[in-house]
Amino acid sequence: MKQKEEQKCCPPFDPVPWDDKIFEWQEKKFIREKVCTFFFMPLNFGSVMKRVFKKVSEAGAEFQDNLGLSDHTSKWNMDILIAVNKEVPGAENTTLSGKFFSKVYEGPYNETGKWCKDYEALTKAKGLKIVKWYMWYTTCPKCARKYGKNYTVILSKIE
Repeated sequence: MKQKEEQKCCPPFDPVPWDDKIFEWQEKKFIREKVCTFFFMPLNFGSVMKRVFKKVSEAGAEFQDNLGLSDHTSKWNMDILIAVNKEVPGAENTTLSGKFFSKVYEGPYNETGKWCKDYEALTKAKGLKIVKWYMWYTTCPKCARKYGKNYTVILSKIE
């Protein structure tokens, strides 16, 4: 039973398709949910994701790339945009379009400030302008320990 429980959690993350890449989305489908945070640390993430899983399952929709973009709107709130293959009734459906740049980082979350500075320098060196930032925490802490890697992707809409 323990093995089945582990399989239900986060799939392994392959950083190669997301590391130092520019790509374009045309109305990529997402659903948006709000997460309460305390100094940027999520408080109710698990219950929000249970609600999301239920809505997506009931709609017969599927998650895309296990992609969940965190938009830290303040110290107290985070919006999470979860990529889906079709609109989900009862959810806040939205889309993202434009060019995006992504960079993968690996390590403990307390290195986020360092990663953000590196990301800003990298985008500037490439002549890119950041329009909107997102963080993608690719696995939960339990799965990061299980896999021995804690990948975080910084992704931004660019000009």
